[in-house]
Amino acid sequence: MIGLDNAAVAFQGRRLFQRISFTVETGRTLAVLGPNGRGKTTLIRALLGLQVLAEGRRSAPDVTGYVPQHGASQSRLTGLDVVVMGRAARIGLFGQPGRGDIAAAEDALREVGASELAGLRYDRLSGGQRQLVLIARALATGSPALVLDEPTSALDLGNQSRTLDLLARLRDRRDRAILFTTHDPNHALAAADDVLLMLPGGEEQHGPLAEMITPDLMQRLYGVEMHWVTLPTGRKAIVPAFAGSAAA
Repeated sequence: MIGLDNAAVAFQGRRLFQRISFTVETGRTLAVLGPNGRGKTTLIRALLGLQVLAEGRRSAPDVTGYVPQHGASQSRLTGLDVVVMGRAARIGLFGQPGRGDIAAAEDALREVGASELAGLRYDRLSGGQRQLVLIARALATGSPALVLDEPTSALDLGNQSRTLDLLARLRDRRDRAILFTTHDPNHALAAADDVLLMLPGGEEQHGPLAEMITPDLMQRLYGVEMHWVTLPTGRKAIVPAFAGSAAA
């Protein structure tokens, strides 16, 4: 389980959010949506214990699997080396990874479908490949909680689709509490159970996916008219009016 209880964060007297409460139980996935500058990354930092709370408290395991927005390109490290770094809390400051740590890293790469990246240089991988390695690193921690900060933000459409498919598979295993931030409500539709909306003006709402992803709430969130469309597959997507006649 991870979450915040009546939490607030302030910078120079300005509160990015206040009295925010939510819980992600094991087996559930929460998508956090909000416009730029609303505090999604700060919320994640608060949840991880990296940002001091002005009020309230956080709930999280001692180690949380974390996937940042952008992974530094550690030169000369292989994909497997990067994933093994997820075992750092278990290995200790001056320890060396053992067979169990290597096996856990290999299992994590296999879980995300990226075993072929184990021996390749991380700094020479594509953006989509790096993202798979970083997700594997988070899984290798063995934590029951996984937190991802805009995991598709720097990816092309194909890699976005692959990442969202992976998140959906991890959700369907129902063995972790998962939270991810995104700008796109369709990402929530693809991979989340519940949604937290960080609305303009300091308001937050959270609830089941079907109640939170609606044209009215999305219009409040982003300030543009939104519509449902039905895809050829029969699935629904929500798009802004400027997407064209197909949204009419």
